[in-house]
Amino acid sequence: MEKDERDATKNMSVVMANVNHLAARAELLRQTRRFFDEHGFLETQPPCLSRDCVVDAYLDPLAVETESLGISDPRLPQRFYLQTSPESAMKRMLAGGAPSIYSIGPVFRGGECGALHNIEFTMLEWYEVGGDFESAMRLTGQFVSKMLAADGYDSIRYRDAFVEQLGFDPIDVSMGDLCDHVAKLDASLAATIAKDRDQMLDYLLSARIAPKLGQQRPALLTDYPLSQAALAKPSTHDPECAARFELYVRGVELANGYDELLDADVLLARYAENNRKRTASGRSRLAAETTLVEAMRAGFPPCSGVALGVDRLLMLQVGADRIEDVMPFSIWNA
Repeated sequence: MEKDERDATKNMSVVMANVNHLAARAELLRQTRRFFDEHGFLETQPPCLSRDCVVDAYLDPLAVETESLGISDPRLPQRFYLQTSPESAMKRMLAGGAPSIYSIGPVFRGGECGALHNIEFTMLEWYEVGGDFESAMRLTGQFVSKMLAADGYDSIRYRDAFVEQLGFDPIDVSMGDLCDHVAKLDASLAATIAKDRDQMLDYLLSARIAPKLGQQRPALLTDYPLSQAALAKPSTHDPECAARFELYVRGVELANGYDELLDADVLLARYAENNRKRTASGRSRLAAETTLVEAMRAGFPPCSGVALGVDRLLMLQVGADRIEDVMPFSIWNA
């Protein structure tokens, strides 16, 4: 084959869609909708573009200048954001009186590419009105176990996982000792993040603990430190922890769930801390007075919420090694 022909063949493989798992993806989406429909949830379609976003310390939303949209109106903000999650819009629906709801759709996160990451990916997110920490874990475990044909699921507390695998309590350990544990794996990284307790814990979790989680069947890692509560309430049985969990399967983080925070003032305090962390890591600050804060002030019902990566779930179903293997188009050939 001549060089030009080889190059043309290579280019065609780049632009063509990956159709290997289209049938499996379609069946997964059908089963997902059936599961939540049968549990009394309504499907919704939140916007991908919104005037503000959830303020996360480490997730970067992609901004779109309003001028580039070809519209001009004083009621519009200077820019919109491609959402990192449908959380804000769905919670605004709940504040407006919506019942238990779920959505399946695209979300976007800047700077995320790799074996388990793509700039755009598909997220399943649901909110159970009247739900709590226990009901959220139960529904998540049941759903994932059914989709993966697993015989149930396990759970382990965050503190217990660190004690069992690394020999120390992640909340009580000193900053110096914590940094020493990180330095044993990566000295240069330890020097960089030595002042950020949660970053050091996240690194040790991903490097030493997560790979061992969910190897036999799905595993819920529960009761994260209160400093990592995100939008979860404090735990009712451990004042140093939050009513937050993540679900792992064969070492892959698949879902993140909360007994949802209801207090707008606490949310603003957490946003302020997240913005402090964003500034410290070289990221730009994000607006804290958001439409979500307004909705919570207006009245937000007790509920639980969970976000789950559909592409990762499909990876686990079909035994794929990279997220791009199960996406019709990744960022590399979109």
